[in-house]
Amino acid sequence: MALTIISLIKQVPLPTEMRMGEDGLMDRTKAKSIINIDCQFGLEAGLQLKKQYPDARMIACSMGPQSFEVALRTAISMGYDEAYLLSDRKLGGSDTFATGMAIATMLKHLGFSKDSKEPFVVLAGRQTSDGDTAHVPSQVAENLGIPQATFVETIKPDGKGNVIARRIIEGGYQMLQLPMPLLVSLTPTGIPPRKPSLVGAIKARNSKITVLSVDDINLTSPKIGISGSPTIVAHVENIVSERPPIVLAEGHNESTLVDNLIADIKRGGNVLVKKEAKEKKVVERPDFPVVDIREGAKGILTWAEITNGKIARPSLELLTPARKLANELGNDTKITTVIIGKNVEHLAPTLIEHGSDEVIIVENEKLEEYLVLPFSDIITQIINVRKPEIALFAATTAGRELAPRIGSKTGSGVTADCTGLEIGEYINKKKEMIIYPILHSRRPTYGESKLATILGFVFPQISTARAGTFQVPVREEGRQGIISKFEPTLSEDDFRASILETVRGEGGLQGLFEAEVIVAGGRGTTDDGLELIKKLAEALKEQGVKAEWACSRVVVDEGFAEYARQIGQTGKTVRPKVYVAVGISGAIQHISGIKESGKVIAIDHNPKASIFHNADFGIVGEYQDIVPELIDRVQKGFTFGVEVHK
Repeated sequence: MALTIISLIKQVPLPTEMRMGEDGLMDRTKAKSIINIDCQFGLEAGLQLKKQYPDARMIACSMGPQSFEVALRTAISMGYDEAYLLSDRKLGGSDTFATGMAIATMLKHLGFSKDSKEPFVVLAGRQTSDGDTAHVPSQVAENLGIPQATFVETIKPDGKGNVIARRIIEGGYQMLQLPMPLLVSLTPTGIPPRKPSLVGAIKARNSKITVLSVDDINLTSPKIGISGSPTIVAHVENIVSERPPIVLAEGHNESTLVDNLIADIKRGGNVLVKKEAKEKKVVERPDFPVVDIREGAKGILTWAEITNGKIARPSLELLTPARKLANELGNDTKITTVIIGKNVEHLAPTLIEHGSDEVIIVENEKLEEYLVLPFSDIITQIINVRKPEIALFAATTAGRELAPRIGSKTGSGVTADCTGLEIGEYINKKKEMIIYPILHSRRPTYGESKLATILGFVFPQISTARAGTFQVPVREEGRQGIISKFEPTLSEDDFRASILETVRGEGGLQGLFEAEVIVAGGRGTTDDGLELIKKLAEALKEQGVKAEWACSRVVVDEGFAEYARQIGQTGKTVRPKVYVAVGISGAIQHISGIKESGKVIAIDHNPKASIFHNADFGIVGEYQDIVPELIDRVQKGFTFGVEVHK
């Protein structure tokens, strides 16, 4: 079989070198750059796939400025045959919608579409470190009209024209079977990328990188570049730690250190003294006319994800910002929730009691488990009929691939992993008008160092909300609402991909949201497979404390824990009374997931670790020495000041 393997890669700036320009937006022009880490795993997955198909044609593709040729030459030095770069000033400032469309158009120009006679596989990284949206793979797949599997750890051909993919889901994994052509996005949990060989480096130096322009690929859509993208970055601001300086325990040995830590915690007093806020510069609001661009779009749509026969907690959390937005919009704005599955109608009253005004039921035996193709088609059909102005999804593994695929179908932009949603206005100085109302979606970005405000100008405005960011609304038993049914039009193509197996446990997901104490391990605790982390959490449980264990992203990426236990930008946001960070360096991506914790206690052997700048109390020492002492104290009754439930 003449298989073609295509790897999509991106060259990304180092977050530490990003600077904010005078316009309040990010300037990456002077930042050093590398191949995005997740993309490197995609490259390696392609080379592993070639072992099964020795005659496969290997292509690397990218979109960006001429400097991206460096990344493409690296791909060639690793073993790829050809490289193509889509580079055009007209593409500058493209959002993920425009990027996905442009890359798909380039691939079609190269001869790859759903109607291609020869099979092909498109590989990509899960997400890029500068954006962390995970949108582009889904949007490329939708524009090509091919099935997809995202958040994939491993792929293997079955010899029958299909690929078997192991996909991460909350609390476990799925085994999917997908026919070629298809697109797969890889997590950094697979085979580590190889180093370029000397022979490969020589080949790369002498290879031609084919540079294509918008005209070359016949990209005629006006929805490209900063002016044509359906979303824009309206504002970026620095994220500043709101915690007071840490109180570090002192002592000559681990026993004394732990005793002094306990004394520090009991003594308390580590309170942030807030400085008087500086007067904000008052910007005069121009006397422009206020324009409503919704063209009849009204209401808020949410999707309720079902796992293990229950409504997933992040889907209930969505109803909190949805109600806030509905109140801000006024005019009897309604919240409509879509629920898809087999025998799911009995779950509708729960959604209404938590705040939905209407629940739309879609039931079908084929829809018992989530699949991105039929679910995206169904929700798109409902959007086309109901015409909501806002659509919200939880940023779970399902929501993060579903929302952008729907966005490409509806022509809408999508904002990922939002931690704040509100209704505001946009002053368009060029057109001399004020657009109102419009959704302001706020999300941490650039390695969690900045908070960006994203606006969308195509309806529905679509956003995903980071799990754990919003509280589940208080349940109002007996609350009444409308329950309706929707009969979608589905085709056999919607079921090209199939689920072979689903392995899902609670995986700590529910426990993390309810825990009063969370003990989390980082890279520095993997020597014993996080055993001491788990033992400390278990010791707290035995004392009657609602406790759970968790981890940082690198621990999941290295295979020591499942994704459901990951805390941070691409994991969960938690708000326990006490968060114990052990062997966690304190990357800003992780800090974003714990910033709402009551007290943060840090244990690390490196006194210069960033975690100590974002914690209340801490110990500098080896976790193998410190944690056993903490376990001993917990067994003797110490509970970090948290109330015992017995």
